[in-house]
Amino acid sequence: MREILGRRRRLLSRRNGGKPELLGAALTFATEWQWPVLPGVAPDPQGRARCACPDPECTVPGAHPFDPGLLAATTDARMVRWWWTNRPSAPVILATGGRAPCAVSLPALAASRALALLDRRGMRLGPVVASPTRWALLVKPYSMEQLGELLYAKDFVPGSLRFHGTGGYLALPPSETGQGAVRWERAPLPGSAAPWVPDVEAVVDAVVDALTRTGVSAPEL
Repeated sequence: MREILGRRRRLLSRRNGGKPELLGAALTFATEWQWPVLPGVAPDPQGRARCACPDPECTVPGAHPFDPGLLAATTDARMVRWWWTNRPSAPVILATGGRAPCAVSLPALAASRALALLDRRGMRLGPVVASPTRWALLVKPYSMEQLGELLYAKDFVPGSLRFHGTGGYLALPPSETGQGAVRWERAPLPGSAAPWVPDVEAVVDAVVDALTRTGVSAPEL
């Protein structure tokens, strides 16, 4: 029966012009990992760098929720199937915080340098989500008070760091956005359990130190 249902989802997705792996990924995030997800706005077919949402100045084309809104994010398998059956090409958007991980993101070039240095140090990292312009390191959920205390204690925090906490969102692989494909730079280990992620303190400390030591200038960030 499972094989028949899986084949049906693939056929539906092909017929509707979508990617079957989007539905499969959304179901894994929602049901196996208990990460609330919802469909994002698809990129504008008339120009992939533009967004199909009403905002002509949208800075994250195709990589954010619109209808439904972020509060509709769910782990319910029936809702996830319904969404991606009707919108098979929609990006998979994670509602960060709460039961789901949060994230720290930075520009792709700076992130690749920082990760290389952290690898040489032997630091353990969780999954890393990569788009053509930015990479996001998944971390344990944190509060705004916790983040504020962490940043206040720093002498230097690159202005290009972004924090995706409670009430935030992040496009997950294998979504396609207006800025290109979203992929795993560091993929979660196979298995049904939710991936391990580090504390935000460890990631921010390591990333800021790595960026300082590699000499990435402020304009480059």
